[in-house]
Amino acid sequence: MYGKQHLSFFFFFLMVCVLSRRTEFSEAKMVPAVYVLGDSLVDVGNNNHLPVSVAKANFPHNGLDFPTKKPTGRFCNGKNAADLLAEKLGLPSSPPYLSLSKNKNAPFQNGVSFASGGAGIFNGTDRVFGQAIPLSNQVNNYLAVHKTLVQQMGSSAAEEHFSKSLFAIVIGSNDLFDYFGSSDLRKKNTPQQFVDLMANTLKGQLKRLYEFGARKFFFAGIGAIGCIPAERVKNKTQECNEERNFWTVKYNDGLKAMLKGLESELQGISYSYFDTFTIMQNVIRNPSTYGFNEIKAACCGLGDLRAKVPCLPVSEYCSNRNDHVFWDLYHPTEATARIFVDTLFDGSSPVCVPMNVRQLVSA
Repeated sequence: MYGKQHLSFFFFFLMVCVLSRRTEFSEAKMVPAVYVLGDSLVDVGNNNHLPVSVAKANFPHNGLDFPTKKPTGRFCNGKNAADLLAEKLGLPSSPPYLSLSKNKNAPFQNGVSFASGGAGIFNGTDRVFGQAIPLSNQVNNYLAVHKTLVQQMGSSAAEEHFSKSLFAIVIGSNDLFDYFGSSDLRKKNTPQQFVDLMANTLKGQLKRLYEFGARKFFFAGIGAIGCIPAERVKNKTQECNEERNFWTVKYNDGLKAMLKGLESELQGISYSYFDTFTIMQNVIRNPSTYGFNEIKAACCGLGDLRAKVPCLPVSEYCSNRNDHVFWDLYHPTEATARIFVDTLFDGSSPVCVPMNVRQLVSA
């Protein structure tokens, strides 16, 4: 009897703890949901479900510092920017759409990630062959989720849900990699024409999202892609590729101008743009200020700068991921992603314009 009383009290105490945690979690929610569209910087496992894609990260040593210590499909040693943004907003990480799409009762209400490693604004040839889910198809997948939630919640409740949710968009670097890696693309367009076309094509997809309820947008500008290990290793001096960086800045300027125009064109839209390029340059120029001592080499890989061979199970990896800016030849470590997310959430102009994410979701 004495034992049973103690057992009953234990279960009662456990239920109180669980319920109080639930209440605390729901009160901390700053938005109903986060819908993520983008590339490998925010992919949380969609590419795991693409049968022929080689753009995957569901093997060691990826996930080394993730809570489960296992690879999940994130191109990172631990959590990526999408996970860290969700944390800031008091939400669980948005699950990959392809892990839920066949489930009729899929829990879409807290958000979904449509992001796909290798994705771009354009439907590039690598994406046509099933290597990644391009932005247009990610938007198509969002429309399917929209339809499901309207059926589940009713039209007006769903409209309110989407209007208060955050749509996070992190895309564009793969389009620039494609352009500089393809003589055909360079023959068709000058670099200026190409970056203008990128911004204009993105605008068309944003209008589709807006038409189906999206109102609050977060945009990450493209980072200093000329300084990633994959670019440095091509240079004898291991310096940044300044041509890549120049056109990245040009695209980011076009993106900012497009967003400003869209704000006056579409009623009720609000957004936050984050200048990833400037923060990345700050980290590279003043690494010790941010706690880093390795800005050139990847943590995981093989060869010069650990950037000749990607992060594969046979690759070497560094013992201290927190002092490396880059996890592999393309992607940042969790430590770097955390600096980006801390800044985009609470930073000020001109890095966050016209507001930061905290201000955006509170508006």
